[in-house]
Amino acid sequence: MLTRDQAPNSPSDDRGSLNERAHAVIPGGSHTYAKGDDQYPECSPEVIVRGEGCRVWDDAGNEFVEYGMGLRSVSLGHAEPRVLEAVRRQLQLGVNYTRPARIEIECAEMLAELVGSDMVKFCKDGSTATTAAVKLARAYTGRDMVAFCEDHPFFSYNDWFIGATAMNAGIPAAIRALSTAFRYNDLSSLEAVFDAYPGSVACVVLEAERSDPPKDGFLSGVQALCAENGTLFVLDEMITGFRWHIGGAQAYYGLEPDLSTFGKAMANGFSVSALVGKRDVMERGGLRHDAERVFLLSTTHGAETHALAAALETMAIYRDENVVERLWDIGTRLRDGISTAATDAGVGQFFEVIGKPPNLVYATRDPSGRPSQAYRTLFLQELIERGFIAPSFVVSLAHEGEIDRTVDAVAGALKVYASALETGTSSFLRGRTVKPVYRRFN
Repeated sequence: MLTRDQAPNSPSDDRGSLNERAHAVIPGGSHTYAKGDDQYPECSPEVIVRGEGCRVWDDAGNEFVEYGMGLRSVSLGHAEPRVLEAVRRQLQLGVNYTRPARIEIECAEMLAELVGSDMVKFCKDGSTATTAAVKLARAYTGRDMVAFCEDHPFFSYNDWFIGATAMNAGIPAAIRALSTAFRYNDLSSLEAVFDAYPGSVACVVLEAERSDPPKDGFLSGVQALCAENGTLFVLDEMITGFRWHIGGAQAYYGLEPDLSTFGKAMANGFSVSALVGKRDVMERGGLRHDAERVFLLSTTHGAETHALAAALETMAIYRDENVVERLWDIGTRLRDGISTAATDAGVGQFFEVIGKPPNLVYATRDPSGRPSQAYRTLFLQELIERGFIAPSFVVSLAHEGEIDRTVDAVAGALKVYASALETGTSSFLRGRTVKPVYRRFN
C-alpha cells in the first residue's frame, strides 16, 4: 500500500479541505454526476490518485479493488501497459494536426470492420455521438420527432432527451415537444407512437438491453416498425459495445441499425466515442452527395491521435485475445458467487445481481421488497470498509484473479445487510444515504 508521501500528486491538505476545494471550483464537486458525493457513502475515498489493473489508491494511500471501472470505460484494466505504450508512441508524433491523420483512417477502418458498419465519425463522448445521430436522422428523413425508450436513460441531457430524467431545466418547451417515448419490451407502445405521429418520426433511439433482457421478437420488431414507417433505427451501444459481443449488441442480437453509437470500453478509458452507420445515411454529413449537407460532427479534439492509438490497441487486444468471452466468464463467476452468498445470508429476495455477466449491476431492497437507497448505501459502505468500491459489478479483464476475494467481501457485507433487515439501517449507517442519479435507475 502506498503511503501518503509516496502517493502521486499528494496534496498537503486534509481530506475535508480537498472536498471543499472541489465544490468551490466544480459544480457538484465532480465533472460526472455518477462520481459525485451524493452517489457514495461518507466513508468513501474522495480523491483517487492512481489506478493499476483493477486497483485504485486514494490520496491517503488506501488501496481498493474497483468495480465499475471508470463508468464501464476501462475494460482491460487501469494503466494497461500495451495501451499506454501505443499512446506514448503516438504522443511523440503529435496529437492534433490541421489535416486528417493517418491513424484516423486506420482506426475508423478497424471499428467499421469489427461492428460491420460502412462509415465512422469520431468524437469524445456518448452525448455528442447520440445527438449527432438524432440530427442526422432528422436531416435524412426530413422529420422532427424523436422516439426514445423511456426505460433507458441515455446519460445525456441534450435538447432531444427529456423524458426519462427529471433534469428538464433549461430545455424550452418547444424542443421538448419534439420528443416522445415508448416502453422497453412493449411493441404496442411504439406502435402507438407511430399512430400518434404518422410520417413524423425521424428516428427511434434505444439501447438493446439494460438490466432486463429483450423479449423474443421485441428488438427485431422495433427494427421492422422503423423500416415500415420510414424511420431510422438508432442503437445506443455505449454500454453494450465491446461487452456483449466484439461487434456490439447488434451482432449479438442480429440487428442492422441504420446508425449506432459506441464509446466507453472502446479505448480502455481514453476519450473516444463514435457514430457509425450505413453509407447512404452517414454520407449526408459528408461531401459526396447533391443534397443539403448536414453539419454532423466537427470537433477540434474529436480525433486526437493519442486517443485513437489507445482505441486501436484496445480493439486489437479485444480481437486477438477473446476479451469479450473472458469478460463473460469473469462476470459469470462473480454473479454466481454473489448469488450464492446472498442465499447463504438469507437476503436473496432483497439483494439481487442483475444484467448480463460483463455488465452486472445490483438491486437493493428494504424489508417490504421496495427499492431502497438506504440499503444501497449500507452495502456500499460495508464493501468500502472491506477494501472494495463497487457502485456496480462491471468487470474488467484485470478482475480475473479477484473474484474469490470479492465474493468473500460481499458475503461479509450481506451479513450486515441481513441484520439491518431485522432492525433497520439507522444503527448501521455512518452518515447520509446516497441518491439515485436517474429516475427508475437504482
